[in-house]
Formats: sequence, structure tokens, C-alpha cells
Amino acid sequence: MITVDEAKELIHSVVKPLDTERLMLGDALGRVLAEDVVSSINMPGFCQSAMDGYAFSWAGFQQFGTLEIVGIVAAGAAEAGPRPAPNQAVRIFTGAPVPEGFDTVVMQEKVRVENNQLHVEDAALVQGRNVRQIGSEIAKGTVAMLKGTRLTPAAVGFLASLGFTEVTVLASPKIVLIVTGDELQSPGKSLGYGQVYESNSQLLQSALTWLRFSQVKIVYAKDDLLALTSVLTDALNAADLVLLTGGVSVGDYDFVPKAAADAGVKTVFHKIKQKPGKPLFFGAYSKEVAGASPSETYVFGLPGNPGSVLTCFYQYVTIALENLTGNQPLCEVGWAKLEHDYSKTAGLTHFLKAQTAWNHEKQNMQVAVLGAQESFRLSSFARANALIEVPAAVTALNRGDMVKIYRIE
Repeated sequence: MITVDEAKELIHSVVKPLDTERLMLGDALGRVLAEDVVSSINMPGFCQSAMDGYAFSWAGFQQFGTLEIVGIVAAGAAEAGPRPAPNQAVRIFTGAPVPEGFDTVVMQEKVRVENNQLHVEDAALVQGRNVRQIGSEIAKGTVAMLKGTRLTPAAVGFLASLGFTEVTVLASPKIVLIVTGDELQSPGKSLGYGQVYESNSQLLQSALTWLRFSQVKIVYAKDDLLALTSVLTDALNAADLVLLTGGVSVGDYDFVPKAAADAGVKTVFHKIKQKPGKPLFFGAYSKEVAGASPSETYVFGLPGNPGSVLTCFYQYVTIALENLTGNQPLCEVGWAKLEHDYSKTAGLTHFLKAQTAWNHEKQNMQVAVLGAQESFRLSSFARANALIEVPAAVTALNRGDMVKIYRIE
């Protein structure tokens, strides 16, 4: 068995980014840019009013004091119009082009207008105030967004404002979920003797959807070595990431490690010094793709108990997804103050289902260990918003200790 840190380091070292693809900007939310995006325009492309107010020449205002209002300029003005004189001003609106020769805008609340004459009543006004200069947001030919940037709604909007309709991003992985276990029954059907409802497929698909991974296929395999090997072989050649649930321990019907080997998967590690999720399997499969360089499919054999499945997903599968897609950490790591004592034996790292809450009075994050920590129990996970990591060597934590947490909401 290897340690938690060793397992994570191996995943980081083995999993490589996917190829790139070109997407319409509206379809690229959540993706990671595969190249720098360079602006082809100045933004703004003209001197632009930042306020509803009045535009004028600062030098003219200093010379004449009172200015004649000679027109109105709205956002989207189709033409510049004649150049106003230094003793003149125009009514102007936010986003409208400032007439040539004018350099200052006073907000409408800071003026008095009498007989079409503008009286400025803003003692704090200075030259250039409330005018967005050409290229002040971004200059033509400069990098608008760096390679490796995750496209948030604001990032998509920014690129749209620069006229982009497409971007090059890292591809989104094709994922196959293989569910094993002859004792499993589909929800909605009657349970027979010895059967339990299968929930891992919906559990994992929901977790992936939550993280914006949508190319997910679910298949089922019997607890039979040949059948599982066949299903796995098909998945390896169709997917970038394969997640199997169940069958990774050492029981007579735990066929995942042997099926993986028979299908050509190279084992990277099998079993981790942790609870829950000790039997975790991770491997890689090299596949030949017609007309392209060989690529890898990565395989996780997750334990069958739902609590173990979800713990291993957040601790390890998310690392593979980050490397594949170039994402920043998908599971936020932080620290919180423990609300009560906790003890365990040495030897295994524990991951505890927990709830965090912000203590406004003490200005810190607090975390409480939930009940029902057994790996087969999902009820506490349904209420959890974090996992506490208790290192293998630690045998006792005291109320008030700072503990490492992984946010999972």
C-alpha cells in the first residue's frame, strides 16, 4: 500500500492534458483556454463617456466658464457630427463617443442648466474625468486572456465584447462509468432477496455534472471476469477516463484488477493507506488512434460502498480531471477549527464527512464531524459540505485544533 500523498503525486505525474478543440464561445463556459487570446481591437475603440452628463473641452471651460449646449450624443451614435467649439458642450450619455476636441465629462447631477447654458457645479472636477480613453480596457495587439484561464461567465462576456465568436480550449474528457455488482437493482424496481438499489452511477454522474463534465456514459457489468474484461476493453477504446465501482478488493468476485490487467491496463497503484477507500485502483492504458498519436485512457477502480466512492472521487478522480482539462483544483482545500474531539488508531489517513460553518463572532471557519461515518452510509454525505483529512500518524484531535478540509459543495 502507498500513502495518500504518494497516490496523489502519482496521479499528477501520470495524467497528461487532452488535445485541444475549437468551440463556439457560448459553448466554452467552464473550459480552459489552450492558447493566449490576443485582442484585434482597442477597447474602447473611441473616447467614451463613462457617465450620463455633459462633455466639453477642459481648456474651453477654463476660458469661458459657462458653455453653450449645442447637441446631444447618445450611445451608438452613427456619425461624429461637426466638431464643437471650445465654448460649447453637448449632452452625452454613458457609452457614447466623446466629440473630437472634448476631453472631460461632468455628471448630470453636478450641473445647472439655464437658457441652454451649462453651469458646472463640481469643485472636484478635473481634466479628463469620466472619459474612457481609447484602449483603456485593452489595447489592440495585447493579450486579452492567458492560456490556462478557465472561462467563467465574466471571461466569456469579456471575449464577446472584443468580438470573439470562437476559442481554442482543452478538450472535455469522454468518461465511462462501469457499475459492477450482481446484487444491484435499478431504482424504481422491486428489490429481490439479497438485492440493494444501485446508486453509484447517479452519484458519480451527478458529481461530474456538478463539475461541468457532461460526456458521461454508464454501462453495467456482471461479476464475471470475462464479461467485465469485455466491457472494460470497449470502454478503454472509447473513453479518456474510466471509472469502475465495486470489485476492487480481494474477494472471490472482485475482478477489477485482473480484468484491467487482461485488458492491457498498466497498474499505477492498488490500495492506499486510508479510510474509507483503501482498495482504490488506478491505472493507465495506451491506445492507438487512427491518424493520431497514441493516447492514454486512465482507469480508476473505486470501492463499491457509496461513501468510499465519493471520498475517492473528490480526493483522486478530481486530480485526474484537473490534469486532463487544465482546470484549477476542483475541490477547494482550506483549514477550519474543529468543534469537538476526535480519536483514531495510527496507520491510516481518515477522511471524515463534515459540515463547516462560518463563525461571525469569532471570525473563523468551524467544522463538525458528522455521524454515520461508515463507508456504506450515504446519509451523512448527503448533509456534508466538507471532508476532514486526519493524517495517518495522528491519533487524537482536540476541540479547537485547526484541521485540513476539502470543500465539496
